[in-house]
Amino acid sequence: MLQLWRILCLLVAGSLLTSLSRAGPSFENTAVVRTIELGGSVVHVSTTYAIKALEDGQTTYHIALAKDEKEKTSWMEAKVKGQAKPLAMTVLDEDDTAASSLIAVTLPKQLSAHGTLNLVFESVQTHATRPYPERAAQTDPQLLKYETGLFVLSPYDTLVQRTKVKSLSPDVVSYSTPQGVDEFVRDGTFVSKHQRTISIHYNFDYPVLEVKNLERSVEVSHWGANLNVEDKIHLHNAGPELKGHFSRLEYQSQNFFGRLSPHTLSRLILHLPPGVTNVYYYDMNGNVSTSNLRAAPSVPKNSKASQDSILEIRPRYPLLGGWNYSFTLGFDTPLQDSVGWDAANGRYIVAVPVTTHISGSVVDDATVNIILPEGASNIEFTSPFPALSSSVSTHITYLDTIGRAAVALTYKGLTGKHTGMIYVSYSVPFFAHLRKPIAVGAVFFGLFMLGFTAKRVDLRLHKK
Repeated sequence: MLQLWRILCLLVAGSLLTSLSRAGPSFENTAVVRTIELGGSVVHVSTTYAIKALEDGQTTYHIALAKDEKEKTSWMEAKVKGQAKPLAMTVLDEDDTAASSLIAVTLPKQLSAHGTLNLVFESVQTHATRPYPERAAQTDPQLLKYETGLFVLSPYDTLVQRTKVKSLSPDVVSYSTPQGVDEFVRDGTFVSKHQRTISIHYNFDYPVLEVKNLERSVEVSHWGANLNVEDKIHLHNAGPELKGHFSRLEYQSQNFFGRLSPHTLSRLILHLPPGVTNVYYYDMNGNVSTSNLRAAPSVPKNSKASQDSILEIRPRYPLLGGWNYSFTLGFDTPLQDSVGWDAANGRYIVAVPVTTHISGSVVDDATVNIILPEGASNIEFTSPFPALSSSVSTHITYLDTIGRAAVALTYKGLTGKHTGMIYVSYSVPFFAHLRKPIAVGAVFFGLFMLGFTAKRVDLRLHKK
């Protein structure tokens, strides 16, 4: 079996020679263990490489991803096993005809010949599963199908490889097993050795959620000492489409006994920052009152004793597979919880969360607009991960004179791993703080003078 495994490695490496030739035979994989945790919209993959250097002075290790796997991967990170600090990674340029892509990982130290190290490569795949069957009745279970190649690509020789696939539910309907492969299934876990491809048909007990579009608008107000956040969310249930008609009686019966179908979404639980006030939630038909907020008290910045506010949202109607729901969510937070003052450079620094994550979902397209106070200049911003595009424009609203600077960033494929803060630093001159009250005062003074003058102007043609 070991000899057959080495032959398979050479065959695959030869077929992918175009993209893998940039990594020389400077390492050997003594063992590769990959664990796939099945989900709905997102699938977590963790691969451990037990590497051995074949030459002195090795500082870079290359990881290969198949083309289709790279397209589905929205987040990835490499670490030394047992350490928390991530390693620097660089995705090497590739042409469109390449069957795979290479990722260069910088090792924490040089490895001499026969030196060993265990690397852990974690990734999150989005849209990697599909409902199977594609249509289901209101009372049917939700079955998903996941397909992948079990052969972990590598530009280096691999001696032993193992792949383990885990499902949250022990109800695995079927799985593919090529001949001549040692395998076993127990407690919903599929473990396979030396297998090239795999297809798993399994039961998933939670709605498969996708946020097709997210528009986040954040407004910083110094005069109001307030940070306003507003999200416009287009939610899609990517589970099996409803077969037949929707029965309100059946839904009420399931809801009463607490046995809703897994492809039916009846509520959302969102984690908001502590100290939120003025929370509002409405859709295209108007205000939606079926929500419940458990607000947590405000805490100082950088405090480790942070407790989130919990918002429970019940949509206007249950969201079944294939259905959409668009709504707007907004709230205010105290400005002192998000903005700091850099006295050394005379600049304000505001921290804005990228998204309010919906558990188990993926955000296909996201736009974050951060509207700064009027008169803000010398703007600099930092994103926790690369954005597709970024720009600075002018946003004009009521009581503005020259408009406000607005920072816009766009993202794709956001998951629970993409939580983080966008830091924006800016300076506001002293006169800029006075511009608004001066402008408002000038308008009122102008109206007063206009009324004062009009009162004393006599437009009559004939005086009595």
